[in-house]
Amino acid sequence: MNVPVLRQRHPEKAHRPDNAVSRKPKWIRRKKIESQEYYETRRLMRDHNLTTVCEEAACPNIGECWSKQHATMMIMGETCTRGCSFCNVSTGRPDALDVFEPGRVAKAVQKLNLRHVVITSVDRDDLDDGGADHIAQTIRAVRHNCPDTSVEVLTPDFLGKGEAADLVYEAAPDVFNHNLETVPRLYTTVRPGARYYQSLRLLDDAKRYNPSIFTKSGLMVGLGETPEEVRQVMDDLRAANVDFLTVGQYLQPTAKHHPVDRFWTPEDFEKLEKAARAKGFLGVSATPMTRSSFHADEDFAALKQARETVLAAKN
Repeated sequence: MNVPVLRQRHPEKAHRPDNAVSRKPKWIRRKKIESQEYYETRRLMRDHNLTTVCEEAACPNIGECWSKQHATMMIMGETCTRGCSFCNVSTGRPDALDVFEPGRVAKAVQKLNLRHVVITSVDRDDLDDGGADHIAQTIRAVRHNCPDTSVEVLTPDFLGKGEAADLVYEAAPDVFNHNLETVPRLYTTVRPGARYYQSLRLLDDAKRYNPSIFTKSGLMVGLGETPEEVRQVMDDLRAANVDFLTVGQYLQPTAKHHPVDRFWTPEDFEKLEKAARAKGFLGVSATPMTRSSFHADEDFAALKQARETVLAAKN
């Protein structure tokens, strides 16, 4: 009898010592919602052979989002070429790109009747353009099938890929999102395959390439950063003209992942939101359960309104 060999989800973390998984405080609550709409969303993802970051990253908000039939599509496979210490997405050697995937994403968006869709991806360092053209094709496919749907992309950093990101900028998503994730001091342990200033430049370039695109970035707290370091990252993002900031609490997926340094309180998050708004972001979401694509449709509507208010004040 042949017994299938199970591939390790995180081979790069297997040799690491276990880190204790901290008990979550009372303000960290995962809503378990399994409505008819939740199961319909899951079935639709299966029927179209699509991967979602909601499942792969073990997002705590999946029940609420899927019950509203909001799913964040994760394209270019389910295997990432990076091994970030916080991330629950599988790492290893990815399969070849599926040329039919952009069309399947567009059909799913159409069936879900989404007003706003978030499309993210794994890192694909194995590709010459880091997957930029595939992302651009997906944007165009959604635009073709669903012209009234706004499109938000959460992209890799395209590190070492020259001007590959221009392909994504040219496809003109409504929102270009790239998460800095943490403060510069922690990059070598938290995000070792990335470079802080490369990520910051990516966001700056997006706005310079097309000033009408909304730019967005996100941070996790609880990895060992200080409040002063978080505020400095806010300043860096504003210097790059980033419009929207999300800040959420890091939750440790397994004992092999980066440990939680501390749980920031709801009051801490209120202070972060006030600081970010004072620095001039058009939109801010800072709560323990905030994630990049959580309530993204409402956030996009608020972003448009905020921009209109600013422009009206100048005229």
